[in-house]
Amino acid sequence: MKLFGTDGIRGVAGGEKMNPEVVAAFGRSIVSFCRKRNLPEKIIVGRDTRESGLMFEEALVAGISSAGGEAAVAGILPTPALAFLIKEQRAGAGIVISASHNPFQDNGLKPFKNDGTKLSEEEEKELEGYILKKISSGTNDNISGKSSVVQEAKEKYIKFFLDKTSYFFTLELSSRVKKRLVLDCANGATFEVAPAIFEKIAKETGLINANPDGTNINKNCGSQHPESLKREVLAKKADLGLAFDGDGDRVIAVDEKGNALTGDQMMYVIAKFLKEKGKLKNNLVVTTVMSNLGFVGALSKLGIGHIATGVGDRQVFFEMKNKGAILGGEESGHIIFFDFCPTGDGIIGGLMLLAAMSHFKKPLSELAEEVALFPKLLVNVEVKSKPDIGSISEIQDIIKKVEKKLGKEGRVLVRYSGTENLCRVMVEGRDEGEIRAFADAIAKKIKKHLG
Repeated sequence: MKLFGTDGIRGVAGGEKMNPEVVAAFGRSIVSFCRKRNLPEKIIVGRDTRESGLMFEEALVAGISSAGGEAAVAGILPTPALAFLIKEQRAGAGIVISASHNPFQDNGLKPFKNDGTKLSEEEEKELEGYILKKISSGTNDNISGKSSVVQEAKEKYIKFFLDKTSYFFTLELSSRVKKRLVLDCANGATFEVAPAIFEKIAKETGLINANPDGTNINKNCGSQHPESLKREVLAKKADLGLAFDGDGDRVIAVDEKGNALTGDQMMYVIAKFLKEKGKLKNNLVVTTVMSNLGFVGALSKLGIGHIATGVGDRQVFFEMKNKGAILGGEESGHIIFFDFCPTGDGIIGGLMLLAAMSHFKKPLSELAEEVALFPKLLVNVEVKSKPDIGSISEIQDIIKKVEKKLGKEGRVLVRYSGTENLCRVMVEGRDEGEIRAFADAIAKKIKKHLG
C-alpha cells in the first residue's frame, strides 16, 4: 500500500504522507467508510502531545465535518483510550493522531472501527483507495457536518480503569497495593491519565518525563529509552518502574534491581498469574514471531500453549480473536488483555504486573528470571527496494546455511520494515558470538543485493 504501514499511516509531519491535505482526505474517507457500513458517522478524534498534533487535529475535524460527519474531539489521550471511547460514545470509528514511539518530528494516523478494534489489511486498502481518490480528484464533499467535544474524556477513561480494579486485585477498591512505583510517561499521551490511575492503587507513585512541550515526546525517555527510569527506580528504592511509549499502547517494566524486562518476560509473569487465578482462557498466549525461544519454553513448562503470528499487535489481536485467547502481545511491550481492551494498552500491562507481584508476593526480578532468554541479535540494513526476499537465491542460501547450523537451538527471521526502508535481520541462538557472526553474514548479502 502507498500510505498504510504496519500500524496506520506514519511519516514526517508536513511530508508526503502526513500533511493537512492527506489528513483532511483521511477524515472525509473515514466518513465514507462508516457510511458504506451504515455505521454512525460520529468519529472520535484523539492525539498525543506532538507539536504538529493540533494542526492535524484541525485538518481531520475539517475533513470529517465537510463530508457530513461529526468529529468528536477527545484531546490528548492514550491510543487505547480511544478504543474505549468509541464504544462508550457509540461512534462509528475513531482516529488517533500519533506516531507512537517515533521522535516528535513524525506523526501518524491510527484508525479504529466501531468496536474499538483496528482495521484489517483489506479494510485499510479500501480506506486508502478512498483517500487517494479524494486527493487526486481535488474536490471536496461539501456536506454540512459538525464538530463536538467529548466531555470529560480523561475522567471517563480513568473511571473505567478504577471500576475494573477489582478484576485485578482481591483487595477492596479503597485499599492500596503496598508497592512503590515510578512512572515514565515519555512526555506523551499518558502524562495525566497514568498517574491519576496508579496513584489510586499504589502505596507511592513517583513520576518522571510528564511535562510535554510538543518536542520532547520520546526524547531519551519512555519505553525506547528506559535508562532514566532505571536510575529513578534505584534511587527511590521502588518495587516497579513502568515506561510507556508516546501514545501509551506499550510499556516496558523495570524491576527493583534496575533491570528492564522484555515484553516476553512481562507476558510470562502475567500469564502465570492469570493461570493461577483460573482466568487464562483456553490456556493460551499469542505473540509474534519475534518472541524469544526462552519465553516459549518457559510457557511450556507451565503447561501454557503459545501461537506466533506476523509482526504487529493487529496480527496478534486477530489471532487472539480467532483462537479465543485472552492474553497476547509483542516483545516490544504491546500487551493485549482481551477482556479489557482489544488493542495494546501500556497501563493495563502495568496493572497486571502489579497484580501478579501482589499475588505471588515476590519481587519482579525473581518472577522474571524464570524466563531464561536466548541471546538474540537484530541488525537493520538500509535497502533501496523491497523485492521478495525469497526470490534472491544468494540471500536464501545464506539464511538456509545459518538455519542448518543453528538447528533446533536457534532461528533466523528476515523481514522488511513496514514503515522504513530497512530490512531487519534477527538471529537467535545459544551462543552470542556465533549469532553475531551469522547476523553479519546475512546482513552483508542483503546489503550487496539491495543496499
